Amino acid sequence: MSILVNKDSKILVQGFTGSEGSFHASQMIEYGTNVVGGVTPGKGGAKHLDRPVFNTVAECVKNTGADVSIIFVPPAFAGDAIMESAESGIRLVVCITEGIPTQDMVKVKNYLLGKNTRLVGPNCPGVITAGEAKVGIMPGFVFKAGRIGIVSKSGTLTYEAADQVAKAGLGISTAVGIGGDPIIGTTTREAVELFMQDENTDAIVMIGEIGGGMEAEAANWIKNNGNKKPVVGFIAGQTAPPGRRMGHAGAIIGGADDTAAAKMKIMTECGIHVVQSPADIGKTMATVMK
Repeated sequence: MSILVNKDSKILVQGFTGSEGSFHASQMIEYGTNVVGGVTPGKGGAKHLDRPVFNTVAECVKNTGADVSIIFVPPAFAGDAIMESAESGIRLVVCITEGIPTQDMVKVKNYLLGKNTRLVGPNCPGVITAGEAKVGIMPGFVFKAGRIGIVSKSGTLTYEAADQVAKAGLGISTAVGIGGDPIIGTTTREAVELFMQDENTDAIVMIGEIGGGMEAEAANWIKNNGNKKPVVGFIAGQTAPPGRRMGHAGAIIGGADDTAAAKMKIMTECGIHVVQSPADIGKTMATVMK
């Protein structure tokens, strides 16, 4: 089944009837994802995209058995939406929303401690298990089914890596876009750990970017656990000037260890096959797999 989602996952959409929720939910349904319903407060009892709409997550879970939520809720309300899903027993929450206030995410992180809910995101492209379920905004046609896992801080580079892996004659088990905000749910290391334990994943593409210490943490974990599966790594932002935020809110060089060069050095020392350019991800993986 690979990690996080599969054909049996029951997906609910928070912010279901809004323009973003409607567009991406219809794309997810078209991909074959098992979308069982959605939540828009005040619109309960209606039908949308031929699926039932509920006022609360709890109602949706009770009536549909949903176990995965995807959030297309405006930034001011998205933190509450994550906590509502966790309170309702949802096992996986994928938050697409960008621009959630940092103090809201501090509250969310504390709230999730000790709960059986995994958060992916916010400000992420989501999760896709190729050929089974797309819980996010990624272009499904790029993801050919196979046995390479992808974990990425960058949305567009997730698709780029998947395309290259496919063109190299390999395919994707699951791709996880963890998001680029300073405070997110699932970290690079946690995603790598899931892939290392997954019998349907033979190798991993790990895409990071400047800022924070997640890539170094993941690299050291991989080394300390005996490099069980080959990992191809890339760090975006090699030409970024220190102190300037680049794209993502979390992509800012705060110290010497936050630079692309420092991260690439640590990753190489930990036995990861680091590429200088994203254009080399596919062919490097093909070489490693031989």
